[in-house]
Amino acid sequence: MNSDTTPATADPSATDDALAAQPIGYWSGAVHKVVVNRLRDAMAAIDVTQPQWWILTRVDAGAGLTPEDVAAQLADVADGPHEVPRATDQLLHRGWIVTDEARRLHLTEAGRAAQDRIRRLVAQLRAQIHEGIPDEEYVVALKVMRRMIANSR
Repeated sequence: MNSDTTPATADPSATDDALAAQPIGYWSGAVHKVVVNRLRDAMAAIDVTQPQWWILTRVDAGAGLTPEDVAAQLADVADGPHEVPRATDQLLHRGWIVTDEARRLHLTEAGRAAQDRIRRLVAQLRAQIHEGIPDEEYVVALKVMRRMIANSR
C-alpha cells in the first residue's frame, strides 16, 4: 500500500478506485470460503470429500506413503488433526486404496477410476472459477499473496 492509501473496512461493493484500501484479510477469506464451499458441494454430489481427493492424489504421487505420512503432508490444509486419518479410513473401506504388509498405501483400480472422475470435476470447476482470468493475471495475484505472507512473518 502506498503512503497515500488509507486502509478501509471491508466493503464488498467497493468501486475499483477504492480497492487498494480494501483489507486483504477480508478478500482472501471471502475467496477461500466461496471456492472451498463450491468445490466441496460439487464433490459431495459425486459422494466424495475434498480430503479424500487430497489423499488419492498424494497416494498416487508418493510411492510408499503410510497413513501417517499422508496425514503429516496434509496437516497444513486439513481442518483438524482427525480429518485426514478419517478420510483415509473411508477410502480404505471403499476399497479405493489398500495397504501393503509395510502399511504403505496404494490406489486400487476403483481408486484410480474415482480419481479420474474427481480430476475431471476439479478441472471443470477450475475452468468455471478462472473464467475470464488469464493465467498471467492469476500468477500475479498469487505472487502478490505470497509476498504478503512473507511480509507478515
